[in-house]
Amino acid sequence: MAIFETTRTQSAPVCGFFSALIAAVISWNDARVTRTALSRLSDRELEDIGLCRGDIDYVSRQS
Repeated sequence: MAIFETTRTQSAPVCGFFSALIAAVISWNDARVTRTALSRLSDRELEDIGLCRGDIDYVSRQS
């Protein structure tokens, strides 16, 4: 008796592309959430944690 499989596994380049795409979206969203949270802080609160308004974009890209 012969067995013939009709299903194929997804090729690595396609999986890698989607994994990279999902990772990029997650990273973008994390930066967006961080930027929003820091933007809502007052200047005094930012000073307490050692930041100023100009640092928000830099810090959000690092997270």
